[in-house]
Parts: sequence; structure tokens; C-alpha cells
Amino acid sequence: MRTRLLPLLIVLMAGVLLALGFPLAVSLAAAQQQGVVVDRIDDTVRFAALAQFVTEGPEGSDERRATLQDQLNRYHDTYGIRAGVFYRERNSLARAPQNWTLPTEGEGLEAFEEALTGRRSDDPPQVWPWQQGQRLVVASPVVSDGDVVAVVFTDSPTGQLRSRVLRGWLLIAAGESAAMLLAVGAAFRLTGWVLRPVRVLDAATHDIATGRLNSRVAPSGGPPELRRLARSFNEMADNVETVLEQQRAFVADASHQLRNPLAALLLRIELLALELPEGNAEIASVRTEGKRLAQVLDDLLDLALAEHAAADLRLTDIGALAAERVAAWRPLAEEKGVALAGNTAAVTAWADPVALSSALDAVIDNALKFTPQGEAVTVEVASNGGTSTVVVTDKGPGLSDEELARIGDRFWRSGRHQNVKGSGLGLSISRALLAAGGGSIAFAHHRPHGLRVVLTVPRTAPDAPDAP
Repeated sequence: MRTRLLPLLIVLMAGVLLALGFPLAVSLAAAQQQGVVVDRIDDTVRFAALAQFVTEGPEGSDERRATLQDQLNRYHDTYGIRAGVFYRERNSLARAPQNWTLPTEGEGLEAFEEALTGRRSDDPPQVWPWQQGQRLVVASPVVSDGDVVAVVFTDSPTGQLRSRVLRGWLLIAAGESAAMLLAVGAAFRLTGWVLRPVRVLDAATHDIATGRLNSRVAPSGGPPELRRLARSFNEMADNVETVLEQQRAFVADASHQLRNPLAALLLRIELLALELPEGNAEIASVRTEGKRLAQVLDDLLDLALAEHAAADLRLTDIGALAAERVAAWRPLAEEKGVALAGNTAAVTAWADPVALSSALDAVIDNALKFTPQGEAVTVEVASNGGTSTVVVTDKGPGLSDEELARIGDRFWRSGRHQNVKGSGLGLSISRALLAAGGGSIAFAHHRPHGLRVVLTVPRTAPDAPDAP
């Protein structure tokens, strides 16, 4: 979830910073240029006053004109700005440098013609740092007796202006980069604070789903809504555990309480059989059903104990344990004409040896029941990363996809195999025994026909940091 939430927050924060940065950069460029334009306006106004003094004074006009020319030369030498005073006919009263002439087109011509109307030219368009060669032109009229007699015209280079704007933009970019880094760090902290209870809740949910019903969530940290969710989850887990405990206790008590009356009933059936002719079909049928009921009660009690008892986990040689169970079942397999083979390499894992042996017995027993004479059952042990597996394959009739989805359910048996001895609880008991130690059991097709059962147990201790 963090990988999805964090990019979204980063994109939103980047959008906000860009939305603030672009107007700030434009405002900075406009302010820098406005300052330059105001300076040029002041300069043109000052030169216009000198030019007006030159045009209005009949005596000493040459001296006044020389003073104006001297001011323009100093101005050009100091700032590198071309400036001049031009009559309406575009001939110059004074200019610096001397070889400079008025532009005949573009913004310069528009500014000169606008000044001839008696008002200062409009502000020049915005100059951007990438516009090399762009210049700023400002024109102001020289008025004498209410008439425009000349125009003061300045043509400024923009190199320094563009440099100042670019430096300002770099400072803005550096500030936004620093703000983005701070925002990313804050987003990491925020998402961690928000999602920490979610991760704890997910881990507790996984633990409960795998059979560790005593897992709970510590309702600390995170937003108030998630803390309330953690408390509600703990209450739900307590209720579920209580209900399951009651169910297990009921199954165990019922199974235990029914065993004594059933044993007494079977004893009376045996006594009754002594009074009837030998080979009576009804008595044989009743005896068979009674024994089947006793087996169901035993399996129910085993299932209740398997779901209730804690696993005694220890580092176990899975290969040796599987080889032992294969050797124990081989006589029965030979009696049925089934080849029972084992490929048991030396593989270790953390498991309850008794529980794993019982689960393996149930799986091998199930495979031998349904494997026809002349076929084979194979038991293979292997390791794969953090888990060890025991794979039992047979060449029996197999199951359909629908039946494969239901195998392992309590009391479920395929409709094609109702005449085979069993209660339908053996694989359920195996699943409960393995789940108590962090293991699992899975079923799949074995091509071309048969069933493939995979018993999986962890190779690391459940309380280790890298435990699966």
C-alpha cells in the first residue's frame, strides 16, 4: 500500500510546489524588468529636461548641446546603453554612440512613434533568460510650448537583466527542491505512521488465518480510526476464538461421551451374535456400522485435539521421518500389490515430528486405499527456499476439478468412493496438525491420472526474524 500511496502524495506535493513556483518565477522576472524600465524612464526624463533646455535657449545653444552630448557619452560609456535625442524628422540632436541610428521597424519604431504623440512609450514586452540579443527600448517626448519637438530614446542591452532573472530562478528551484525533499521525508513519516497499524493488522490477520488464533493487534500509534479498528479486530478475534474453543470442546466432549455408550452397544451386539446362527447377515451389518461409528468418533476426537493442542516444534530430519513412515507402510502396500517407493533426501525443517508423522500416515493411507494393484505410490522429500516439502503421488483414479476443490473438508468424500473404508476426516486432521506448526497441505492432479499431495513445513523457526 505504501508503494501506491507514497507516489500519489509526492505527485500532489510536486504539483503544489510547481503551482507556487511558476507564478513566483514569472513575478520575479517581471519585477526585475520593471526595475530596469523605471530606471530607463528616469534617465529619459532627465535627458528630456536637458534637451528641452537646449531647444528653448537661443543663446548658447551650442554650449548646451555640447553639455547634452557629453552627458549622453558618459551615460553610454558607463552603462553601455545607447541613448539619443531625435527630432520628429528622425535626425539627431545628440546621440551616443555617434554611429547609432533609430530603428526603422519593430518595437523601437513603435516606441518612437508613440512618444511623438506626447506620451511615454508603453512598457516593453517581458524579456526571458533564453532570449539572447533581446533589448529594452524606452522613449519619452521632449515638449516645448505644448508641442513635441523631439524624442529621447534609449536602447538597453538585457544581459545583466537576464542573468539576474536566471539567478533568481535558480534560487527558487533550489528552494523548491529543498522543500520537495522535506515534503518527501514528511510523506515517508506520514505514510509510515498511517500504515503501521495496517501492517500490524495484516500480520495478525495472516496469523489467525494460518491457525495462530492467539495473535492480537496492539492498538497503539496511527490515526484514531485505525486504533478503533485495531480494538474492534481484537474483540472480533476474541469472539471467534471463544466460539471455536466452544466448538472444539463440544466435539471433544460429545465424542468422548458417545464412546462409552457405543462400546456398551457393541458389546451387547457381540453377546447377541452368540445367540444367533453363525454368519447372520444382519448382525454382521450392525457390527460393521458400529465399528464405523466408533472410527468416526475416534477421528472426531483426534481432530478436536489436533485443533486445540499447540505444536511441539523442533528441528527435524524430514527425510529420515518420511523414510521411516514409508518403511512402516510398505508391508501393507505389498499386501495390496502396490509399489511404495521413497526418495527421501536429507532435509531438515522446523516441525512437530508426531504431528507430521500423523499427517504423513493419513496421506499415505489415503493413497494406498485408492491406488489399484500394480500401480505405484511415491514419496519424495525436497527443500525449496524457506520451506521443505514432502510430496506423495499416486496413480489412482484421481479427482475432478470440483472434487479437488473440496478435498480436505470435514466428512467430505467423493461420491465415487463411498464404499471405501474411512470417515472423511483423515485429511482434515492432517491439515489441522500441519497448520498448528505453520505448515500446510495442498492437493493437485497427477498426470495422467492420480492425486498429488504436497505437505509443506517451514525451514526456519516461527519466531525467527526471517520466518515465513
